[in-house]
Amino acid sequence: MDGYFYAVLAVGLLSTVICLVAGLMKKAPNDVTILSVAAVELVLLVYLVGSIVRVIAGERIAGEAWEFWGYLVTALMIPLGAVYWSILERTRWSNFVLAAVGVTALVMAARMNQIWY
Repeated sequence: MDGYFYAVLAVGLLSTVICLVAGLMKKAPNDVTILSVAAVELVLLVYLVGSIVRVIAGERIAGEAWEFWGYLVTALMIPLGAVYWSILERTRWSNFVLAAVGVTALVMAARMNQIWY
């Protein structure tokens, strides 16, 4: 496991907890929940830049490169879709959609780590 995975782990779980608590408290999506998902997106963007730098530096992906990049691009799209959803549907249920982002990003980062090494 590398630092990128642990960053996604920490931020993703924190975002999930924040969004779950807001949903259980029957609150509509707010700045805190949306910004927590934005933090997940930011960590994934750092993962993207770090991966590009590692490939340019000559490090090789052990698994299929297309699979790794596919996971990464998909992981980057999920927070955007969830935030869009939460803006369109301003109910407490959108917080549960936002909560799924952190866990999904974590699972995808774990799989990307397996493919890389």
